Amino acid sequence: MTNTSLKDATLDCSELDQHMGKPMAPARMKEPLHNNDFRRWVQAMHYPNLLHYDHDFAAEGRYGRLVAPQSFAVAADDGHGAVPACVGKIPDSHLIFGGDEWWFYGPKVFGGDSLTNEKVPFDYSVKETKFAGPTCFQRGDNNYYNQDGDFIAKQRSTTIRYRADLALEMGAIKDSEDDPIWTPEQLEELETKKYEYIKMMHDLGHGKRYWDDITVGDELPVRIIGPHSIASFATEWRAYLFTIWGGTHRPGMDMESFGFTKEMAGHENDPVMEKDNPEWTDGAYFGPSRGHLFPHFARKIGMPRGYGYGASMGAWILDYLAGWAGEWGQVVHCNSSYRGPAFTGDSTVMTATVEDKLVDAEGRNIIQVACKMTNQLGNTMATAKAEIELPKK
Repeated sequence: MTNTSLKDATLDCSELDQHMGKPMAPARMKEPLHNNDFRRWVQAMHYPNLLHYDHDFAAEGRYGRLVAPQSFAVAADDGHGAVPACVGKIPDSHLIFGGDEWWFYGPKVFGGDSLTNEKVPFDYSVKETKFAGPTCFQRGDNNYYNQDGDFIAKQRSTTIRYRADLALEMGAIKDSEDDPIWTPEQLEELETKKYEYIKMMHDLGHGKRYWDDITVGDELPVRIIGPHSIASFATEWRAYLFTIWGGTHRPGMDMESFGFTKEMAGHENDPVMEKDNPEWTDGAYFGPSRGHLFPHFARKIGMPRGYGYGASMGAWILDYLAGWAGEWGQVVHCNSSYRGPAFTGDSTVMTATVEDKLVDAEGRNIIQVACKMTNQLGNTMATAKAEIELPKK
């Protein structure tokens, strides 16, 4: 394809309009949640907060038992929260996550709860990008409820849908196909820096981080995770309940109906195939997520090597902010925009600065922060704005 034809390239989004605002089949779990679901999640998300995995610590805390982290809701979905944001066929396309906006309404998630996700396509727009020419930015809502009908959280996901051939032609994501090399000394220094955030959570313990003590301009402790690898991404994938055979009521989505290229479509969430040959229903082995774990397929959709999950990036940010807030605080709103994925071999660095403090219309004591996520070279991976509720003295 020549540069001239790139100017004339189009993206067929004609099917999307008929789906906007129409509820889809909800995501439903088959069995109540177990504490080990929370433990598996925080381990996969590199979030060693004792409140979510250590029985003895949690028993002495606010809830008297293990509680799920705020980021956990998406683990109970049947597709990373992406499904209502990718409904409708765009021929010969692929997608990556573009961002997540979260609202939290207060109820917590405990062992024994069952979650349902009400999914509703929201809107879309088509813009020209350096990544793949005409690109569709599509949004969809995920409304998470527990078994009592309590509204736990809303996740408004953004997917970036594009023609794989144009992404390959334009080659906008320029990075090495080889992982960076870390020296033993660099890895030791990285582990030391990673522990500083973990120690901050230990030092806070069951204590309260008071709104009164926060000043505009304060910087949150740096959180570092990585270096990422195929193994760490696979561990993340397995923490999402829908990736477990028989874990959820399958909605029976036809991935080819979304317009994914044939080699990336597969049988993910196919209830019939799950009974026949469940390996074919795993999106990481066969299907739309195989590019994350297999560099050969990553390069087919415009990525230089294995790369991480957008939904996990959102969880990293939520965990970062919630871990700082402590068990007496909570994230009430967070709007994250993803600029580029985590690649294998890279580390991820999260920083945040307090931009404002206020009492909102509901009488909550709120801290507003701006968050930034970069890799070890300082390249921006994501930005976020968030509101965190803290207790008052």
